[in-house]
Amino acid sequence: MDRIEARVLIPGRGEPVANGCVVLDGATISYAGPSLEAPATPQARVYRVAAVMPGMWDCHGHFLGTFTPDLAELARADPLVLAMRVARDARVVLDAGFTSVREVGGLGVSVAAAIAEGTVAGPAVFGAGAVLSPTGGHADLHMYPSGWVCDFADRVGILRQCDGISECLRAVRLQLRSGARLIKVCASGGVLSQVDHPIHQQFSDDELSAIVDEAARADRVVAAHCQGKPGIMAALRAGVRTIEHGAYLDEEAAAAMRECGALLVPTRFIVEEFLTYGTAAGLPDYACRKLAEIADQHAAAMALAHERGVPIAAGTDIGRSGPKSLAHWGQNALELPLLVKAGLTPLEAIEAATATAPLTLGPQAPRAGVLQAGYDADVIGIVGNPADDVSILADADNITHVWKAGELVKSPS
Repeated sequence: MDRIEARVLIPGRGEPVANGCVVLDGATISYAGPSLEAPATPQARVYRVAAVMPGMWDCHGHFLGTFTPDLAELARADPLVLAMRVARDARVVLDAGFTSVREVGGLGVSVAAAIAEGTVAGPAVFGAGAVLSPTGGHADLHMYPSGWVCDFADRVGILRQCDGISECLRAVRLQLRSGARLIKVCASGGVLSQVDHPIHQQFSDDELSAIVDEAARADRVVAAHCQGKPGIMAALRAGVRTIEHGAYLDEEAAAAMRECGALLVPTRFIVEEFLTYGTAAGLPDYACRKLAEIADQHAAAMALAHERGVPIAAGTDIGRSGPKSLAHWGQNALELPLLVKAGLTPLEAIEAATATAPLTLGPQAPRAGVLQAGYDADVIGIVGNPADDVSILADADNITHVWKAGELVKSPS
């Protein structure tokens, strides 16, 4: 049993508690609240920290193991090398205070299995398997022959093209067969893909509905990559759980999201990183042009979504490996100051990365993200109060302690 005493307890949802205490009984929280009301725990190991809060979530990441933002690198790299890099990334993000990752396309299903068996240290990973798109869509490698890309999908399983209802059903079933905890689709074009346009809808309404219905039969939700409004609205009509990015979200789309209970995962971090460093880091020219077109609109859409009460979950779109790469694992908490810039309070930004985040998984969601009795014992200790300055979370050195499922996996040396 571990007892964590803190000058401030941030529960994930609700107001901070001064002089708080969290008691971990194995993998579950048995108490969280004021220290004066905490039960006696004479046998517990006691830890004292400046602030304690739930472990954070990144609700939109990609365990790819690549060094550059050019998706063509995926096809040139040795999959075994990519996997070894991902194993390191998993440890890095855990040390940064992220005890859970919703991995929306990449090697997440495999790394989750390695973490669960204890071979690799890392967060709880909820992987989608391959990203699904139609031929020529956002999850297609347009610079290579179509037949070769289909073969790559069978060999590596990061991207998969499917056309028509029957192929879409099979693609979903292949992800479920691999152990996917959610399904990721491209409902619009994107920035990093070569020839499609971010505004254009991908997949027909019937295809999207078939994907959502098939996933739902296995208690899985669908996360929809959407930049343009046509894709956003089509995805919402089909019943997706989350809109990823949402650059052209407007009043009508925000109202539709509230009505159907969908969440927005805006991923502002990747936009800011690519705008600032993308050209020098190898972002292809076509991607730079498309990014410039959507950047301001994306910022406005984030602010509008918050103003209109659309639930927001934190995600970064991080996918690169190693500390020298652009937008690499370990930088995940840099999304929180950007949420604050979009209009969220620091506590709301923290909630987006904790209490709200598990909701992005629907029926697959664990009981996590909140410091409350009966919830998973995923907890972090911090050197200062992030409710005063949320950017403190962006430096992994400020995360002094990390408990994952009640096990202390990071502490001061």
